[in-house]
Amino acid sequence: MPKNKKIVLSSAKVRSNEDLDKLKEISEENIFSCYQCGNCSAGCPAAEFMDEPPHKIIRLLQLGLIKEAMYANSSWICAACIYCTVECPRGVDIAKVMEALRQIALRKGVNHVNIDKLSEKILEKLPQIALISNFRKFTL
Repeated sequence: MPKNKKIVLSSAKVRSNEDLDKLKEISEENIFSCYQCGNCSAGCPAAEFMDEPPHKIIRLLQLGLIKEAMYANSSWICAACIYCTVECPRGVDIAKVMEALRQIALRKGVNHVNIDKLSEKILEKLPQIALISNFRKFTL
């Protein structure tokens, strides 16, 4: 998916549940508990760098649109700071869901982050925890 392209849900088709089952197995989270309040996205320190904010990624997953969620850069930008989980009134651990989404993507050969290609401007703005988290993502 091209960078900065927003996902349109109105024409989306629901995908197979195989990846959704794998996501639930890895994350041990019920994404259907989320009712899209947006608290996770409002407090996320990395949301401004994401194609889609955390609550939209969860919505894509609820709709079975795993591929669209994998091709967004959001799970790769996620710093796993757990702020989203603390703010979630339903107790959904979104950081675990993002990690599970990354694992599924890596198993399918999808890789979004090339640290060598990050511009100096982005490197200056990104929180250090995001960079550390990205390095950890490559060690799966």
